[in-house]
Amino acid sequence: MFIEGLLKKADVTIGGDRPQDIAVHDDRLYGRIIRYGTLGLGEAYMDGWWEANNIDTFIASIIGARLEKEVKVNIASALAVAKAFFLNLQSSARAFTVGEVHYDLGNDLYEAMLDTRMVYTCGYWKDATTLDQAQEAKLDLVCRKIGLKKGDRILDIGCGWGSFAKFAAEKYGASVVGITISKEQAALARERCKGLPVEIRVQDYREVHEKFDHIISLGMFEHVGVKNYDSYFEMANRCLKDDGIFLLHTIGYKLSQLTSDPWIQKYIFPGGQLPSVAQIGKAIEGLFVMEDWHNFGPDYDKTLMEWFKNFDAAWPTLKTTYGERFYRMWKYYLLTCAGSFRAREIQLWQIVLTKNGIPGGYTSVR
Repeated sequence: MFIEGLLKKADVTIGGDRPQDIAVHDDRLYGRIIRYGTLGLGEAYMDGWWEANNIDTFIASIIGARLEKEVKVNIASALAVAKAFFLNLQSSARAFTVGEVHYDLGNDLYEAMLDTRMVYTCGYWKDATTLDQAQEAKLDLVCRKIGLKKGDRILDIGCGWGSFAKFAAEKYGASVVGITISKEQAALARERCKGLPVEIRVQDYREVHEKFDHIISLGMFEHVGVKNYDSYFEMANRCLKDDGIFLLHTIGYKLSQLTSDPWIQKYIFPGGQLPSVAQIGKAIEGLFVMEDWHNFGPDYDKTLMEWFKNFDAAWPTLKTTYGERFYRMWKYYLLTCAGSFRAREIQLWQIVLTKNGIPGGYTSVR
């Protein structure tokens, strides 16, 4: 059988007992994968057609074997690319869709899954042993990279639940304007940042017309879309003071593409797209000097595994609200992403940008 042959090349056995092995509960799985690719694989998992001993290990094995080179483009992938080509999936009119679908799911879910600061981006595990430590280290790393000092005013594009804003205000004495496209995030962020020089807005990045000492964006650029990269960086250039620093923290992909995985698009991040080095380079040309490019993608594997551990432990208190199908969907999301980072298929970049270059050069911070 074709699918079994492919799995064998990835050292995956159907019915085996190793971490990467899977069990098939419905033979319709094979036709669904051939017809719909990763969308079919993910939906079949949600439907209970197959199970993996460890989803993250299975995905890392599949990606590591580069099986995509042996599979022709399927219907779901072709439709996704065509849709992205003809439409601007991240236009102003669609900007709030991902907030409604993903970030407004429920603050109880994210409070249970994330660290105590509710940071929904990759932790920095260089010297950390816990999720709380890794996220605190990441927030501090960002502050040190932009040379943050007391009294500085920062724009936080995609501020989430206010984790960076609260940290920068408490630890560095900065004032922060945080923007998000999620009403649920904004409500909780305002509560968590109460009493601090922090303003949280429900606002599209294209609507900002103010000057800031620094700009940061942690895990939001994946929602911008290549058709909007120019307007995104033009906004950042317009709003950044001449001597300021802009730090972009984003997941990145090895190839330039118009869309992301069809299953992720449909169920997790509608309109999401991972940028490539080339796409970012083209978009910042004439606007910014690239001072530093830091890749710590493997740290996202650790972060995602910790998120799943927390989510799984909290499931007994969440299941009446979300249901079993949601559990399989969310488990699949977290663990397939962990496997992708483990296989180095996707990366995590922190890019330091300035408008005119720092006199004498920028000193990299790690």
